[in-house]
Amino acid sequence: MSERLNTIRNFMEKHGIPGRDGYELAASGKAFADGANFRIEIAGVERASTMETMIKEAEKRNVVIHRAIAAVGGSTYCDFQELKDMAQMAKEASIETIMTVGHRKGWDPGAKEACTSEGMAQGPRLRGSDNISFHIADIMRSIDAGFRGFLVYDEGVLFILNKMRAEGLVPAETIFKFSVFGGYCSAAGAKVIESMGADSFNPISDVSRPILSSIRQAVNIPLDIYTIVVNSFGGVFRAYEAPEIAKVASPCYFKFEPGTSEGEIYMPWISEEWHENFIKEKVKIASIVMEIMDKHAPEMKTSPKGAKDLVMTKPQS
Repeated sequence: MSERLNTIRNFMEKHGIPGRDGYELAASGKAFADGANFRIEIAGVERASTMETMIKEAEKRNVVIHRAIAAVGGSTYCDFQELKDMAQMAKEASIETIMTVGHRKGWDPGAKEACTSEGMAQGPRLRGSDNISFHIADIMRSIDAGFRGFLVYDEGVLFILNKMRAEGLVPAETIFKFSVFGGYCSAAGAKVIESMGADSFNPISDVSRPILSSIRQAVNIPLDIYTIVVNSFGGVFRAYEAPEIAKVASPCYFKFEPGTSEGEIYMPWISEEWHENFIKEKVKIASIVMEIMDKHAPEMKTSPKGAKDLVMTKPQS
């Protein structure tokens, strides 16, 4: 190895960033507050009816769902009563819920480049201060309905939200999950996001187990890892990798989001009945991965329903 590479890698190590990916696949040595290594996260709970169906299917299949990602199409498409109903159901079922809000870059009439191939490569970050204020207003709308967890994909927005949380403009218990759309896939990037106040972090869908291991060495926040992902993100299904992922990335969420593409399946004009049937498939796939974990990695622990460190909704009357 060259002296220059050694110098660079030693410098990275000095600042808490592994100089190499974790090829040895060592156990992370970290866990959730209750000692668990992994939890279950179901994405795409688009409506109150979808939440209700997911809860019933989880009970039927005896699957504990710890976290739901709600309204991926955008909470702006849900009326306020629907948001309140979702918050109430999540509270009763002890499911931490991360809300995905509008206003988005693609909704801005001036963001035409977002629809081009090169424009999409620039990422979904918001354009200008007006759009940031619109986006945060939609977060506040969901806070009013009782939600205390939000998906964030813009570092500028994360910076502002963390300041608002510190100064009491956002409830202190509110959590922020940094989205896969941020595009981060390294220990260095994860460390930046953690330092900015993110409470969990979703790496891109195809990162290797050695990369996940190196990310885990650098940060303490939970990693939200795609176990299955939409075809437009690569369509991976890492069911048999799940035991080793839990080992190297603990504490982590196994994230379930199958389908064709987010741009298709989360449009608001897709029928509620379609989403009800689809969420059943997501819960079924989660049950299959749990079966694999029980058989191949019984030493890897998952949390019981309603683990104490989960941040629950606070439904409004």
